[in-house]
Amino acid sequence: MQPVSVWQWSPWGLLLCLLCSSCLGSPSPSMAPEKRAESQGLRFRLAGFPRKPFEGRVEIQRAGEWGTICDDDFTLQAAHVLCRELGFTEATGWTHSAKYGPGTGRIWLDNLSCSGTEKSVTECASRGWGNSDCTHDEDAGVICKDQRLPGFSDFNVIEVEHNLQVEEVRLRAAVGRGRRSLPVTEGLVEVKLPDGWSQVCEKGWSAHNSHVVCGMLGFPSEKRVNTAFYRLLAQRQQHSFGLHGVACVGTEAHLSLCSLEFYRANDTARCPGGAPAVVSCVPGPLYAASSGQKKQRQPKPQGEALVRLKGGAHPGEGRVEVLKAGTWGTVCDRKWDLLAASVVCRELGFGSAREALSGARMGQGMGAIHLSEVQCSGQEPSLWKCPHKNITAEDCSHSRDAGVRCNLPYTGVETKIRLSGGRSQHEGRVEVQIGGPGPLRWGLICGDDWGTLEAMVACRQLGLGYANHGLQETWYWDSGNVTEVVMSGVRCTGTELSLDQCAHHSTHIACKRTGTHFTAGVICSETASDLLLHSALVQETAYIEDRPLHMLYCAAEENCLARSARSANWPYGHRRLLRFSSQIHNLGRADFRPKAGRHSWVWHECHGHYHSMDIFTHYDILTPNGTKVAEGHKASFCLEDTECQEDVSKRYECANFGEQGITVGCWDLYRHDIDCQWIDITDVKPGNYILQVVINPNFEVAESDFTNNAMKCNCKYDGHRIWVHNCHIGDALSEEANRKFERYPGQTSNQII
Repeated sequence: MQPVSVWQWSPWGLLLCLLCSSCLGSPSPSMAPEKRAESQGLRFRLAGFPRKPFEGRVEIQRAGEWGTICDDDFTLQAAHVLCRELGFTEATGWTHSAKYGPGTGRIWLDNLSCSGTEKSVTECASRGWGNSDCTHDEDAGVICKDQRLPGFSDFNVIEVEHNLQVEEVRLRAAVGRGRRSLPVTEGLVEVKLPDGWSQVCEKGWSAHNSHVVCGMLGFPSEKRVNTAFYRLLAQRQQHSFGLHGVACVGTEAHLSLCSLEFYRANDTARCPGGAPAVVSCVPGPLYAASSGQKKQRQPKPQGEALVRLKGGAHPGEGRVEVLKAGTWGTVCDRKWDLLAASVVCRELGFGSAREALSGARMGQGMGAIHLSEVQCSGQEPSLWKCPHKNITAEDCSHSRDAGVRCNLPYTGVETKIRLSGGRSQHEGRVEVQIGGPGPLRWGLICGDDWGTLEAMVACRQLGLGYANHGLQETWYWDSGNVTEVVMSGVRCTGTELSLDQCAHHSTHIACKRTGTHFTAGVICSETASDLLLHSALVQETAYIEDRPLHMLYCAAEENCLARSARSANWPYGHRRLLRFSSQIHNLGRADFRPKAGRHSWVWHECHGHYHSMDIFTHYDILTPNGTKVAEGHKASFCLEDTECQEDVSKRYECANFGEQGITVGCWDLYRHDIDCQWIDITDVKPGNYILQVVINPNFEVAESDFTNNAMKCNCKYDGHRIWVHNCHIGDALSEEANRKFERYPGQTSNQII
């Protein structure tokens, strides 16, 4: 190890200075290059964690004292000015609520207001230097464009004497040979320093330290370890110690935020009488099976309060939603930070938070916003245990929905799959690695029955997000030297972490069509649409209409009536229809587009429009035990943007053979009075039923969340009138939801009233 003195930093060396900690005593913030404003006597720097060299908490030195800026009235224009002060060309964003951690010292500026053209921050309006009513929980940060101003000198940097950095942490299994199952949950703690991997002296090591390490590695908690065994083992091995004196509170998101002491190069006796620190972690439920451990019970919030993530492209990330009084709602991002995000992550069985997301980065929710100004200490077992404010609709909007990205265990699943032949890394023919007797080898997947759900799992395993398309034929992608089909009959639910977890044939391959051109392929994307039905509108607009047969010729042509209508005495008589309006919102991060291109859309002369999807929605009447007694289906009667949020423009309109789809932030309205917006209940007897509506039922188009595509309602029919009530969305097709639904009042019998 090189002596720890004043380092001579190059621009590349600065990239290593992200998470600095003091060798002796408390950690100091990680500092990026600063720029002197000589004419004003000010100095500027970026600080905080976690961040890159061109982003961070803004700190200003005035009169020899470093301080911060309050986020009140802070805008992108102010960020532009500050980024230029720091030597960057412009800002690409800014942060609030101490995203990079709270600073210390004075809060120099508050209510900072800039036009963006100022040469110095001193030209901007504010409350005056040092005049503020904020706390450091409101410290502002900036994200600058990674491009320097001409003539900016990288030599004008702050001193970094005696500062080292812990870049990464890992557990090295001390026992066992051969192929060990991943993730590794127990082993010697090793830290990556600028000159390589080193071990940590166990002296003074605490459970708090273990908690932080486990969180970084994607595990929610730690457990006691047999230190006597490891001490005995340590006597037979050589060790390279680089770190000691670790003192964590237990709530830190990264070991570099703890107080650390590093060994110097001339230390002759390192860790005298001690052994390497050892940590054992408890995996969350999602990873317990793969680690070979029994599933550990994770702490759950009291009562019916629950937390979930929605809209994320990868495991452990998404928009935070909480359950309150039986209704799911979102969390406002005011004061949202890594501590609160880490509580959510650990509650869900992941590690600490890698990033606390604000500004609806994971898409906007719909409905209630339950919590605001959540302030966690980091030790709470549930987000509901953190101090927070209840919120009204006027306090916050869904454009400020909070989200998280959690640390995940390393499982190595991405090394067992690859794409070949594609035009980019996000597409290609799927190849999987299989073992068994002999060496590992790569093979193809039979394209039979390969669909969106299977492609979603493949893209997730690859770390490429969602699947735009799951292809059963890959004529235009060359398979290279891999020609053997090693997997067939793949059927996934869509939630698996790898294709190995899906049902499939592995020993007896059965493929209807042979050849590499009939193997599975995918096109992946980081974003996807997410359709959600406005359930309250269905409930409010449902009614019965007896419609004469002579008005139903077009509907009969499009198969929108029950089978018995074929034997009716046309054009005399009528059909009894359950009618309702449906409003379908796109809450995702990508537009909902039909799978088929224009060339294959079907023109219907009777109704005078193109169908871009044969079955866009399923409508069913079910008995309480799930038996279907009536059904309806509706093709895409022109997918278009009927209405949009105030700040969103319509993009899709069906007139004149226009493009079809639903824009993010818009909705498509099918009024109750249009053809096929119904269920033919002519043959249904009076009784108690369930009305079920499913959007995109065949998963033809990829969505970030399929669990909210189904809606169920209580339905009571007396032969003359119908009552629809208690409509709910979310996991409506799951067994657990069905069991709960059957217990709802009025669903115990099917007696004629």
